[in-house]
Formats: sequence, structure tokens, C-alpha cells
Amino acid sequence: MINKPYIRRLGTIDVDLVETTPLVIGDTLYRFEYIRGGKQKYWDNQTDNSYFRFKDVFHNTVTPSFAAGYHFGSAFHENGVTYVYGVNDHPGSDTISVFRSTDLEHWESKVALHLPGWQLFNTSVCRGKDGYVMAFEMGAPSEECGVPFTMYFALSDDAWNWTMASKECVHSKDRYTACPVIRYLPEDDYYYMIYLEQIPAWGFVPYIARSHNLKEWELSPVNPVIMFDDAEDKKIANFNLTREQQKRIEEALDVNNSDVDLCEYKGRTLINYSWGNQMGVEHLAEAVYDGPLSDFLRGFFE
Repeated sequence: MINKPYIRRLGTIDVDLVETTPLVIGDTLYRFEYIRGGKQKYWDNQTDNSYFRFKDVFHNTVTPSFAAGYHFGSAFHENGVTYVYGVNDHPGSDTISVFRSTDLEHWESKVALHLPGWQLFNTSVCRGKDGYVMAFEMGAPSEECGVPFTMYFALSDDAWNWTMASKECVHSKDRYTACPVIRYLPEDDYYYMIYLEQIPAWGFVPYIARSHNLKEWELSPVNPVIMFDDAEDKKIANFNLTREQQKRIEEALDVNNSDVDLCEYKGRTLINYSWGNQMGVEHLAEAVYDGPLSDFLRGFFE
């Protein structure tokens, strides 16, 4: 019998934030944030556009914004270099771009993946068995997607130059699968991927699957990873939220726990996730697993 890892939910920390990545740079815990523009504009976005930024979690300070007009961002850091991936159109684009920086202030960028006719959304990058692996979400064309949405994969030797993996590397064309976060554990040679599945009566919850080769995927027998829960998700974990924002949280419809991302920090697994109505009224929450990331991922299978 599998003892499902216990996730301790801390509560909501912001509103109108969805795609974020917690990551450690040096000794500092940051949160990469995709700041939305347009109809789903972030409440403190003083521009008319979307953009990316990093927030020092403990000092509550932010880096200069960059990547104006980009969407669905994710971040990865290794050996003093921070990489950010995103698309330049909403909803979806045929191009994923990569940005990189050594100081979180000065960025260079290039096209990472260009797939004409495809509609690309969320990404996640990790160091893999041989180089780097990107999981990316797509919604078209239908002959490649099947049931929207579906994840394909790309490969790289340096996290900067990318090529698409074989189309046999896919998960999963027969049902809604979106919002990937991928990690690799060399000790058991598995790729672990947390992603979003749709459940009956308009619900959306994160599942976890693992694979040795990105082709055949084993689902955890104790899915979902977490289940939306009014009492847990709506706890206030940031008392700088205004009364109006706290009232909005209290009254909000909660039918999803989506866009999970995570990192290990000081021996614990820190988890960001979004909750809301899955139609644009969303909130950012934090949770923690009191153990290392490897134990957390394997705990859903062993």
C-alpha cells in the first residue's frame, strides 16, 4: 500500500497570478512570475502588456520586468545562468522563445522551438539523463493533439538550443492533459511529470505520471496529487492582501488546482499552484511537503 505524500497547504498568497516557478538562485528563494495583461490583467500590472519578472520571496522585492508581450512563462536555473521560456501570443503561439541571464536584469533571447501550425502554451524544463528536456503543452493541430490539450517534448544539450523529440514522446492524446512540470531523478532513471487532468462536472486536478523514455507513462495509483478544497485553498497566507482581495477569495468558485510547479529548498519541497474557476478568475497558493523533492515524487508510486 502506498502512503501518499502529505501536502501541507499554506494558503493563498496572491490573486490573478497563475503560471509561476519557485526556484533557488544562489542561496535565495525566488518566484518567477508571469504577469498577465489584457482581459485577465494582474491587479498590480501598471502597463498595458504582459511581462515576466522574478520576486525575492522573503524580501518581497522584484527584479526589472522583461519579455513584454510574452505569455505562459516558466523558469530554470543551473550553474549561474537563469533560463526562461515563453510564447509570444495569447492564446498560444507556434513559437517558444528562450531568455537567459546571469544577473536577472540583462537578458538575451532567441527562438527555442518553432512549429508552424502548432498552438503552444505552457512549458517546463529540467536536466535529464542526457542533456535537458522540455515538456510543452499544445492545443493544435488536431491530428497531432487529439483531445486538447497534449504534451510533447523537446531536447537540448545546453538549455538554449532545442530540437523536438520524436513524436512518439507524448502524453496524452486521448484526454485533457495540460500545464506540465517535469523533473528527472537519476537515482531511479525516471522522468516525473505533474500535469492537469479534467474530471467530471467541470473539475481540474493535478495528476502525476512517470516514464523512463518519455513514451510509455505510468500513472500514480494514488492520483490526484491534490484536490481542490475551499477550506484549504482559501486560507490567507499573505496578510498584505487587501480586504477586497480577501473577500474575493472567500467568495470565489474553486474547481481547480492547476499549474503546479515546485522546487526543493532547505530539505523541503515547496509547491506553487493556482486555484479558481478555470476560466480566468484564478488565485496563487502555496503548499509544502516536509521532505526532499525526490521523496515527494517517488512517494506517489512506491
